[in-house]
Amino acid sequence: MRFAFDNSFARELPGCYVKWQPQRVPGPSLVFLNRGLADELGLQLGHDTTALAEMFSGNRLPEGAEPIAQVYAGHQFGNFSPQLGDGRALLIGELVDRLGRRRDMAFKGSGPTPFARGGDGKAALGPMLREVVIGEAMHALGVPTTRALAVVATGESVYRETPLPGANLTRVALSHLRVGSFEYHAARGDQERVRRLADYAIARHDPALAGTEARYGDFLRAVMERQAALMARWMGLGFIHGVMNTDNMSIAGETIDYGPCAFMETYDPKAVFSSIDRGGRYAYGKQPGIAQWNLARLAEALLPLLAEDQDEAVALAMAVINDFPGRYRHHRLAVMRAKLGLAARAEEDGADLSLAEDWLALLHPSRVDFTLGWRHLADAAEGNCSPLREHFTDLPALDAWLTRWQARCAAEAAAPATRAAAMRLANPWLIPRNHLVEEALTAASEANDFGPFERLLEALARPYEERAGFERFATPASASFTAAYCTFCGT
Repeated sequence: MRFAFDNSFARELPGCYVKWQPQRVPGPSLVFLNRGLADELGLQLGHDTTALAEMFSGNRLPEGAEPIAQVYAGHQFGNFSPQLGDGRALLIGELVDRLGRRRDMAFKGSGPTPFARGGDGKAALGPMLREVVIGEAMHALGVPTTRALAVVATGESVYRETPLPGANLTRVALSHLRVGSFEYHAARGDQERVRRLADYAIARHDPALAGTEARYGDFLRAVMERQAALMARWMGLGFIHGVMNTDNMSIAGETIDYGPCAFMETYDPKAVFSSIDRGGRYAYGKQPGIAQWNLARLAEALLPLLAEDQDEAVALAMAVINDFPGRYRHHRLAVMRAKLGLAARAEEDGADLSLAEDWLALLHPSRVDFTLGWRHLADAAEGNCSPLREHFTDLPALDAWLTRWQARCAAEAAAPATRAAAMRLANPWLIPRNHLVEEALTAASEANDFGPFERLLEALARPYEERAGFERFATPASASFTAAYCTFCGT
């Protein structure tokens, strides 16, 4: 099987990777194939599942593949690790999709590399299926994200706390360049390699900047803008990444690495679901601030490129980093206006953001489900407040806020039904409910039953539509489940 690979990273950036081969596996079987994504990539994969399993397991790579393990560093929970890298992942090659976008195709769980740091380089089936579920959900919700092309069960056990079925994921991304990619070379004082990496990233992600005098500062600003927009989308959906280390922040502005991640159910700015985030560093409400902190680390790595004079370089970098809150506020306001059913009116910017923040403040004490609270607000736009009122304990406070919101809506010409329809396109009916994700992963891992997984994917493919037969996917978990829920990194 031949893919039209054009492997620019391997060709242009020696010293940023090591050539490596995936480890053979004993009994590969294909358990997931994303044919819609394959079509985007222009791949004609056929229906020979045995051959597909051999290929996506790494046992028999397609012609043109050049597997490499990328090297990078990273700040993990605030502490700098000078060398991380692809410890269990390999970039297999790059494809130009039907829209002309360059996309990475990479394995995850394909065996140890020189960057494995003593790990086995393997992945368990459950975490790889989680990456499928959350990535496909985010894509359907309209959030920039990496996506899974395939998952292959390897026919071997992976040992964590207990033996688990092994798997290999094939992931597609606009690139796998991270903040940590730049940190690695900057920490070694290799300014020339930082420059080459930056020029590569600019040519790939911001080609309009290529060759311009201020390209490195403008590149930093472009990355900042993408992250500000991404954070606004995450926050608007109640998504918690769980491990926002600098090696998990994509230069391309995609969500990457779905390890200890979850969607918040009852609204709580302090919500944390990661077993390793004991201090709440990456809690839901802290994510925009962490994005800014991570961008500052990128700025530090780029400093020598920004200006010859250090003070001037620092001033240029700080100007970008200090603009992040304003740019995040801009994107957040757009997200919140859509969710509130409001049109953009510059004179109402401050009032509209306050209206949104006051709404969120109402959700917290009543422990309102974040997704359903917003969804039922669309019902209220049509005059039916009953579904919304059922979620609140402080009804006078709700009524007071509704009066303010309805007055703001009345200042616009949109008909109630039109407004409600628009709101339902901004407020999903369903998200990957944590109990249903765990149910699907457990059935697949422990009973080899992929029915719940497939049904969950079917539901998540159209998250903004209320469809008969999918009601259980819109139902929150019990309070006891949510109170005890915890996710793990899967390594």
